[in-house]
Amino acid sequence: IKKIADTYHEWKRDGGNYQDIKGFCKSATLAEIEKHNFVLTPGRYVGIPDEVESEISFEETMGALTGKLAAQMKEATELDVEIKA
Repeated sequence: IKKIADTYHEWKRDGGNYQDIKGFCKSATLAEIEKHNFVLTPGRYVGIPDEVESEISFEETMGALTGKLAAQMKEATELDVEIKA
């Protein structure tokens, strides 16, 4: 909340230190808004942040997540048996 409030106050203040941040905030002009037929969906203006390259490969990440899911499913089955008992 503080980050949002501080960003707003910097944007509003004359001579403030406001900067557009991709994926977080954008000071759109009226011309830009008109170009989008006055639709104010944030994604049209703010965009999404650039992806940061992960040092962990997709295969490693997927393997870890699949293993975690299997363990959680096993635990769910055990808890279902316990609940029925």
